[in-house]
Amino acid sequence: MTSSKLYIEIVKKLQHIIEEDGLVAGDKIPSERELSDRLSVGRSSVREALRALELLGLIETRRGEGTFIKDFGENQLVQILGTFILQGIKKKSDLLETKYLIERQCIQLACDRINAQQLEELELKNGQEGITFSQLFKVIVEATDNFLMLRIWQVINDYYLTSTTTSQEDFDFSEIIKGLKERNVERVLNEYNRLFSV
Repeated sequence: MTSSKLYIEIVKKLQHIIEEDGLVAGDKIPSERELSDRLSVGRSSVREALRALELLGLIETRRGEGTFIKDFGENQLVQILGTFILQGIKKKSDLLETKYLIERQCIQLACDRINAQQLEELELKNGQEGITFSQLFKVIVEATDNFLMLRIWQVINDYYLTSTTTSQEDFDFSEIIKGLKERNVERVLNEYNRLFSV
């Protein structure tokens, strides 16, 4: 097996171990020695795979403590996407279009699935503290109960925020929240389109 194929296999197996052990952000992963034994590969190969995951910001090594899983929001995938994939004016417009398509679909799902606690959270933040677009939409995407959708949206939205100077902090989201409470897809989409038309 070539070194690149071995590396991919190790990363896949590491992911399986993390899932099998029920590890989440903040948890310590097994040591290099234990991983080497469990994966039946050399420690140098394990070390190489761990270095790559650390470079991506998916794990972090703390001197004298071990290696820990990092929160998804802290990783470097956004910068990597921006550097290697999303270059040029056309690709940035593709990103924006994809962002809006995903968000519109999330609105449709959220109107059906959002719960009382999530609605209360939105009303409280919008009424008292003020709420940013990202805070509003994170709750909407979480309300879809689709973990993959949340991950994709987080990466796309984070890259969008790093690539634009447009402010979305001053909008009043009362109409969107009212529409979500009524489970009125058309009302939410109309207000979303008014605020964020491509």
